[in-house]
Amino acid sequence: MDKPVPAYFESSGQGRYHPTIHAQGAWNPGEIHFGPLGGLIVHAIDKHRAAQGGPADALQLGRVSFDILGFLAAEEIEIQVETIRPGRTIELVEARARIGDRTAALARAWFIAASDTAAVAGGEPAPLPEPGSLSHWPLAHSWPGGFVNSLEMRAVAPPQPGRARAWLRTQTALVAGERASAHAAYTALVDTANGIAVRQPPTEWMFPNVDLTIHFFRQPAGDWVGFDTTVTFGPDGHGLTSTELHDTAGAVGHAEQLLTVRPLARD
Repeated sequence: MDKPVPAYFESSGQGRYHPTIHAQGAWNPGEIHFGPLGGLIVHAIDKHRAAQGGPADALQLGRVSFDILGFLAAEEIEIQVETIRPGRTIELVEARARIGDRTAALARAWFIAASDTAAVAGGEPAPLPEPGSLSHWPLAHSWPGGFVNSLEMRAVAPPQPGRARAWLRTQTALVAGERASAHAAYTALVDTANGIAVRQPPTEWMFPNVDLTIHFFRQPAGDWVGFDTTVTFGPDGHGLTSTELHDTAGAVGHAEQLLTVRPLARD
């Protein structure tokens, strides 16, 4: 008998999901990591759009932006989705993730009609070295939590403070028993950008992101997510994590994360 594939979430129906230990966050053991939650929100958006009818590939994900509104408790999540700008060439969808009695995250996703523009394509950054040629990097040495432990990382070179070029993948499904789209599974790993190029030790400083915005100029494919990441801390408690995103065929887009930077309280 085949061993069950681990998953970040289990569905309880009607847009409700329970996180598993694999979704556990790094800052607090009773919190979930936003990475898999972001992927789950995109998965719920995909299900909502499929229920509306029409060809699944007529419109492609161009941008998804998330606002993280506070502590993400490891409790049941309800995701509510609404199409707020329908259309045949562009479509805007909004989603809310509720945990307990409050909205924990907001998302908006733009979908854009697909067409053949290969003749004028260009301007993307150089591809990263293939992950198969790189050495394993133990991300769990820097960060605790079930989500980090579910990841495999290959580094182009040892990460430096505020700078990393690396690949991540996971063997963990997004939702148990459900097939996720390539862009939902990809999105589930992008939030880790802020953790692979840390400027300061997370045992001394906190620098959680309050948002995540992803732009795609090409649809991602495959298991690997490639990061070319730079982290900047400003002088007034703000920071920015900026990432060129890749799959094994080359660059696919960019991600930005706004950080709140503060020292950990000392006893």
